[in-house]
Amino acid sequence: MPAFPSGATILQVTPALDAGGVEQTTLDIAEAVCAAGGRALVASSGGRMAAELAARGGELIPLALDTKNPLAMARNIGRIERLIRAEHVDLVHVRSRAPAFSAIPAAHRALVPVVTTYHGVYGARSGAKRWYNKMMTRGDVTIANSAYTRDHIIAEHGVDPASVVAIPRGVDLRRFDPAAVPAEAVERMRAAWGVEPGETRPVLLLAGRLTRWKGQTLAIEALAGLKDEGLDALLVVLGDDQGRVGYAHELKALAEKLGLEDSVRFPGHETDMPAAYLAADIVLAPSIKPEAFGRTAVEPQVMGRPVLAAAHGAATETVLDGQTGWLVEPGSPEAWTKALGEAIAAGPELQAEMGAAGRIRAAALYSLEAMAASTLDVYARLLARQPA
Repeated sequence: MPAFPSGATILQVTPALDAGGVEQTTLDIAEAVCAAGGRALVASSGGRMAAELAARGGELIPLALDTKNPLAMARNIGRIERLIRAEHVDLVHVRSRAPAFSAIPAAHRALVPVVTTYHGVYGARSGAKRWYNKMMTRGDVTIANSAYTRDHIIAEHGVDPASVVAIPRGVDLRRFDPAAVPAEAVERMRAAWGVEPGETRPVLLLAGRLTRWKGQTLAIEALAGLKDEGLDALLVVLGDDQGRVGYAHELKALAEKLGLEDSVRFPGHETDMPAAYLAADIVLAPSIKPEAFGRTAVEPQVMGRPVLAAAHGAATETVLDGQTGWLVEPGSPEAWTKALGEAIAAGPELQAEMGAAGRIRAAALYSLEAMAASTLDVYARLLARQPA
C-alpha cells in the first residue's frame, strides 16, 4: 500500500457542520490528513463545529451545499470545480447525497479522484429514490461504514464489489477511556438520573435520541415483562426528544400505564457519554430497524459495559453474542424480556468479564486511529494512480 503523500490537498464535501456522526467523522479525517502532512479543506455551509474544524487544522470553504434545489446544485458544479483548480485539490471526498450531485461532476471535470462515504442504509421505495441514492456510488471508491452497509450497497446498486470498502466509524479512545472518567462525574450522572446512592436495582441505559425506530417502546415493554416475572430494574431512557414532544409524552404514558413510572427516567440531552456509560450496569440497543453502524452499541463496549443489541444490521458485527453482550431477536418484547433476565442474572462479575472482553475487541477494531489509517490508505491508493 502506498504511503499518503505529504502535501496532498484533500477536499471533503458535506452539507453542514452542526452536529452528528457525519460531521464528527469529517473533522476526524481532516485532523488525520493534517497530521499526515496534508492540507484538509471542507466545503460546507458551516455550523457549530466550524471552530473545532479550524482547531484541528482544517479549513472551511463556505458553500451553500445543504440545498436540494436542482438549479443551485447545478451552479455548485462550477463553483466546486473552480475551487478544486484554485486550491490544487488532489482528491475529493463526498459525504452526503445532495452535495454529491455537484461535487462528483466537478471532480470529474477537474480530473481528480473521488471517494464517497455511504454513511447509512438509505431508504428507497421508488426507482427515483434509488437513482438518487446511487449517486453515492459514482466515485472511484465508496466507503461503507460497516460490512452490513457494504453488502447493502453492492446488492442495491449492482456495483463492482472491488470499488466498495468497509471502514467502520471510529471511537475516540482518549475520550472513551474508563480510567479518564472521574468517579465524581459518574456519581453526578447517577444523581441526575435520580438514582439513589444505595440503589440496588441494575441500571439499564438506552442511549440515543428519542425516535421510534430506536426501540424505546420495545425496551419499556420488555421491562414490564421483567417486572411481571418478579425482576426489578431501573431503566434510564437517555436522549433529547429533538422536537419529538409527542413521542416523549407517548413513552411516559406507556411507562405509567405499565406501572413503571418509577423505573423509567427521562433526563434529556446529555453530552458526557463516557460518564453515562459508566453510570449504567448494562446498555441497551434495541433498534427496530437495522443500524448501519450503531455507535450506541460500540461506545459502551469501549467503556467496558456489556450490551444487549438487536440481532440485525451492523450489531451482528460489533457485538459478540455471549462474549461481549447479547444479540436479541429484533422487535420482540418477549425475547427482550428473556434476554434482560439473562443479563441481570449473569451478575456483576460475569457482566464485568463481558465488558472487559468488549473493551479489548472494540478498542482494537473501532478506534479513530484504525478508521483514519484505513481512510488515508484509500486516499493514498487513488493518488498513486494519478499522473505526476
